Amino acid sequence: MPTTPTAPPPGSLLTHSTTAAPTQSGRPSPFLRFAARTGLSLVVAYVVIDVVLQLLPPHYSPISDAESNLAVGPFGWAMNLNFLARAAMTFCVLLVVARIGPSTLTRRLGSLLLAVAGLCSAALVFFPTDVNAPGEFGIAPTTTVGAVHVAFATIGFLAALAAMILLTLWMRRVPEMVGVLRRAAIMLGVAVVGLVSLAVSIAWIPSMLGLTERICLAGILGWAFVVCLGARPLDRRRSSRRRESHARAAS
Repeated sequence: MPTTPTAPPPGSLLTHSTTAAPTQSGRPSPFLRFAARTGLSLVVAYVVIDVVLQLLPPHYSPISDAESNLAVGPFGWAMNLNFLARAAMTFCVLLVVARIGPSTLTRRLGSLLLAVAGLCSAALVFFPTDVNAPGEFGIAPTTTVGAVHVAFATIGFLAALAAMILLTLWMRRVPEMVGVLRRAAIMLGVAVVGLVSLAVSIAWIPSMLGLTERICLAGILGWAFVVCLGARPLDRRRSSRRRESHARAAS
């Protein structure tokens, strides 16, 4: 006597109406795999472009100069592309998170804040920063455009950190994210230390602003990387469960 197919577990990729279902051969969901791989690629590309730009004229200091300074100069267009890449990476993370585990208030708020952070990163392209004069340090915008840049950058960092906190807390209640939680929490800790150090450098040690900002950014990028990296084995496990379900239904 044929048995009734088992319903997919709550929060499964199979219950999300916009997610491409895994094939019966066990291959991961194409949509989730694409989002995760794209997010990983964008994180790596962002870091590589940042490092290369530091080696090119006008040779800004990674210790004292803000990262946004890289968008001002002969190769500023590359940094603007990097800002857009960071926004795209953020939305890749959103797509990954949206297809794992249950939709809770914590996840929805965290996702909203992460979207705000991505939009702020994209907005930096249209509002270049004011570069300090030689021998000057810290954040001291001299134009309206520069002030808007600082506002978007500040909101983006704060929104990203708040989103990371909420989504990391959400992961604690999602069994599928157990393998990701510890690494995500470590990267969150790096970002928080960077943000606190950045506030201290702005207030008292402006010559260290570039370093502290980059520590915070490293935590944010690292968090996005481990979430996207963890999504691929998660998706493969779900595909395996789907094969088992089909086998039981056919027996």
